Formats: sequence, C-alpha cells, structure tokens
Amino acid sequence: MTQNAAQDEFEARVAPIWARAQAGDEEAYRDALHRIAQRLRGWLRRRMQTLPDDVEDLVQETLLAVHLQRGTWDPTLPLGAWVLAIARHKLIDLWRRRGRRDALHMPLDDVDETLMATADTEAPARRDLLQLLDELPEAQQRAIVLTKIEGLSVAEASARTGASVSAIKVQVHRGLKRLAARVRSEP
Repeated sequence: MTQNAAQDEFEARVAPIWARAQAGDEEAYRDALHRIAQRLRGWLRRRMQTLPDDVEDLVQETLLAVHLQRGTWDPTLPLGAWVLAIARHKLIDLWRRRGRRDALHMPLDDVDETLMATADTEAPARRDLLQLLDELPEAQQRAIVLTKIEGLSVAEASARTGASVSAIKVQVHRGLKRLAARVRSEP
C-alpha cells in the first residue's frame, strides 16, 4: 500500500470517528485515540530506530498533546496531518532533550507538505483562551463561545441553547467577569 493510500485510508476511517468524538461521543473518542495511537507507533518507530525504548513514551506524550490541543483541530484540514504535526514537534523535543543534534537533520516528512496545516500565529492565544474558558462553568463557557467567539446574537444563542435571552446575558456577564478576575490575578 502506498503512503498516500495509507493516509487516505486513515482519514476515511478515523476522521469521522474524531468528528463524533469532538461532538462529545466518549466511545468514539476512545476509539479515535486507539486508532491514532496505532498510526503513531508505526510513524515513530520508523523515525526512532536508535531509540526503540522511547517509542511508547512518545506515543503517550503525543496522545496527551492531542487531547489537550483537541480544540485547535480544524475540521477542514486532514486529521492525520494535524496529529503528525503534533508528533513531529514531540519528536523534535525528545531529540533536543537528548542532545541529538544529528537527529535533527534526519528527514522528518513522509507527509505531503500540501496536507500540512500552515503555521497559526494565533494558536498560542487560542490555546490560552481555551484553557481559561475550561475553568468556567459549562453554561457561562457556552454563552461566551456562542456570543463572543462565534458571533451569534444573544437571541440566536438563546435559540440554540434553549436558555432565555436574559439567562444568556447573565451567563456572558458573569463569565467575562470571572475571566477578567482570573487574568488579573495571574502574575
């Protein structure tokens, strides 16, 4: 099987499961992580032939990063390219920790560059925002995401959630107040 065919098969099998997982399906999430882990093991084994004992550790590190960064996945981009970009960064971090400068010159890419996500300069701010939002109660978080991030009107957010217009306004106000207090308290 060619590399492109393997990539296409991975996308066809895992991307729909990942999309269900992103929508809150816990069983789909476990299944997607299992399939991603299988893909990562093979990808990392080929690149870590001199460090075979570290493959599983790096698979687990990458899965943790996928879990923590799952909110940054763009459904318009290939899931495999997004996962392998995270794995690539974890692999480079490992080589740096080990002082393996010569390994940094090994070819990293078996993935077509056109499938790779472009560098997102807003990613750190997005990550920070998502971390802050995760600290809010669900209702406040949802109200803020719908009105301030997705740009829905309060009435549209109300229709989507089933909460009253005044409840949405209160949740947004309380959530923003809580976020402001949290940001001010950080060093």
